Amino acid sequence: MDDFDIAQIDEVIHGRIRLGIMAYLAAAGVADFNTLKARLQASDGNLSVHMSKLEQSGYVAVEKSFVGKKPLTRVRLTDAGRKAFLAYLDAIGRLVAEPPAEPGAG
Repeated sequence: MDDFDIAQIDEVIHGRIRLGIMAYLAAAGVADFNTLKARLQASDGNLSVHMSKLEQSGYVAVEKSFVGKKPLTRVRLTDAGRKAFLAYLDAIGRLVAEPPAEPGAG
């Protein structure tokens, strides 16, 4: 189990909501706030906090505009975010590729 290194898991991505944001954006490319909120079953405040954490890490870009008089918040993965997400998936894959040996087994 030389590949078992829990420190390789990106804690910024690893939370359920942040992982959901990253996974959704990896497939969709871009999403508006209300779509993410519905898909992730998150409250406004909870989603905002997690989006801010990803934005501060440079993993997503948040664009705010108006459609008529209604605010529109759109989120997309940055290049750094896509790279970090792929590295996260790779690290998770290495952790689960081979179960750790039982203590005393051998």
